[in-house]
Amino acid sequence: MGEIAAVKSEETHKTQIDPETAERVIAEKRIGERIKRLRLKKSMGLVELGRHTGLSASFLSQLETGRVVPTLRNLSRIAMVFSKDLSYFFETEPNALFRIHRRKERVRLPQTGVNDPTYYFESLGYMVPDRHMDPYFAEFVPLTKEMEPRAHMHAGFEFLYVLDGDLEIRHGDQACTLEAGDAIYFDASTPHSYQCAGKKPAGAIIVTMHQAPPAHPLPLRGVTTAPAAKPAIPVR
Repeated sequence: MGEIAAVKSEETHKTQIDPETAERVIAEKRIGERIKRLRLKKSMGLVELGRHTGLSASFLSQLETGRVVPTLRNLSRIAMVFSKDLSYFFETEPNALFRIHRRKERVRLPQTGVNDPTYYFESLGYMVPDRHMDPYFAEFVPLTKEMEPRAHMHAGFEFLYVLDGDLEIRHGDQACTLEAGDAIYFDASTPHSYQCAGKKPAGAIIVTMHQAPPAHPLPLRGVTTAPAAKPAIPVR
């Protein structure tokens, strides 16, 4: 009989959730950290939050540091103060984006669309999906008689920082020469080009920023709809 009882006890134990496992699941949700972030975002102290929720400042402090586990009733009170649904504290938080691009893993590509490229570039963000900007390292070589700078344009904006050498930038009807340490920010929808302005190659960091959609949709006007034009392909 003793052996049967022991077996039943073991089976019962296997079907029950381990208290330590349950605590770990709660800890992974970081409920206390989420409450603290909400409180600090509102510049609210523990005493003030306690007045709104009916919970003591001491209990809230222990809750934020993970020393106590809240009941659903208490968590609901806190959620209501910050106009959050109760599910907010249990939703999986997205992982923060963090990507490293090693120099040895980058690919050096020549300027496209020309026989004699005036610069070479390497993407510094190729491993980032759905990125909102495109960073590059570019090296501009001294011009020869066969080389001719080619202007291009694309939607959005562009930022360029010269690392070394001299670089000439043409933007519409404007032109300037940048030295190491100089930077420029411009509207990339205007035709622009670059060329090395010295006898040695010039290096630069270029960041192209995608055009953000308008905050509000533009009102439709009663005009005849023309066939959609093919989007321009940026030349790199």
